[in-house]
Amino acid sequence: MKLFQRFLNRFFRNLFRKKKHVKIGLYGPPNAGKTTLANRICKDWLGEEMGKASSIAHETREIQIKEQVNIKRADKELSFNLVDTPGIATKIDYEDFIKAGLKDKEAKKRAKEATKGVIDSIKWLDDMDYVIIVLDATQDPFSQVNLTIIGNLQARNIPVIIVGNKLDLKKAKLKKIEAAFPQYTIVGISATKGTNIDAFYDVLLEEAA
Repeated sequence: MKLFQRFLNRFFRNLFRKKKHVKIGLYGPPNAGKTTLANRICKDWLGEEMGKASSIAHETREIQIKEQVNIKRADKELSFNLVDTPGIATKIDYEDFIKAGLKDKEAKKRAKEATKGVIDSIKWLDDMDYVIIVLDATQDPFSQVNLTIIGNLQARNIPVIIVGNKLDLKKAKLKKIEAAFPQYTIVGISATKGTNIDAFYDVLLEEAA
């Protein structure tokens, strides 16, 4: 099964290499660091940020897009639209936002928007040429949310890179992510600190360019 998945990934990578411009989506659970990584990519290559990141879950509740991102290193170049998606969750409870300090009305509003964001994220999968899954390396990778995301991508045969984020934290365990998803290319980074970001760009160019 793992060899077959690797074959599929290689096949679709070669297919997308024929495109001059692709659409790459950032997916993952809430607070994994998708927007922080999007901001890092956009600042490095466009000189501006994508959007607002927050310690409160579901800060990103609408699809955000940066067009014409161009990465060039050595003899490889990749041109793409970067799509930052709301965090995928199997359950959204407005009381969690109250615990985070929001008032009742704002908490209910955010929960409604976050629910719509999850639905939109799944719908947008069909438009993706490539997906970068951003996981919090301090959390258990065998979560229902992560398995749901992986399952949706496998069903659509979308090529994937998995990023283990927050390597700057002591609890980060990249090996757990590698053990959970051995069929995928995995790279560890800290989007906040910029740790290993060059290695991420090298992997992205190798896989998608």
